[in-house]
Amino acid sequence: MFTIFLTTFGAVFIAEIVGDKLLYTTGILSARYRTVPVMIGVLAAFMLKMAAAVLAGEWIRNLAPAVVAALTAVSFIGLAIALWFKPIEKHEEKREETAASKAAMVSFATVFFSEWGDVGQITAATMAARFSAPVLVWAGAVVAMSTKGFLAASAGAGIRRWIVERISPQIIRYAGVAVMLILCIASVVETLSEGHA
Repeated sequence: MFTIFLTTFGAVFIAEIVGDKLLYTTGILSARYRTVPVMIGVLAAFMLKMAAAVLAGEWIRNLAPAVVAALTAVSFIGLAIALWFKPIEKHEEKREETAASKAAMVSFATVFFSEWGDVGQITAATMAARFSAPVLVWAGAVVAMSTKGFLAASAGAGIRRWIVERISPQIIRYAGVAVMLILCIASVVETLSEGHA
C-alpha cells in the first residue's frame, strides 16, 4: 500500500518539477503575499485538482486544448489585473494582516483554474488507472504537488524580502503584471501546440 503512495509521489513530483510554470507562479505569489496563506490556497487547489484527476483521469486527458488554454489564460489575466489594480500600501504590517485571506483565495484561484490536464494531473490519472487505490494515489499526488509548491513558495518568500528592500513598489507591480502575462501567453501556446501534436 505504501508503495502505491511512494510511486505516485515520485511520478507526479518528477513529472511536475521539470520545467513547470506552476513553480514560477507559486514563487511569484509568495513574493507578493506571505508564504502560509499562499500554501493554504495552493494546497486546497492541489487537493481538488488531484481529486478530479483521480476521479476523471481520462476525461481530463481528453479535454479540448482550447478549453485548457482558455481557463489558463483567464486565470493568469485575472491575476495580472488584480496585481495592477491592487493599491500600493506603505504599511507592511497592515498589508500582512489584511492580505492573508486574499492571498489564500488568489493562490487557490490561480492554481485551481490554470493548467487543467497538465502533466501532473495526467500522471495522477494514469496512476489511478493502474492501481485500484484511489485514496493512496490522491494522497501521493497531493503530497508531491504540495512539496513542489512549498519549495517554490519558500524561495519566493526569500526573494520577496530581498526585493522589498531594494526595488520600488511600482516597479514590482509592473514586473508582476508582465510576468503573469508572459506566463499566460506561454501556457496558452504550450497547451494549444500540445493539442495539435
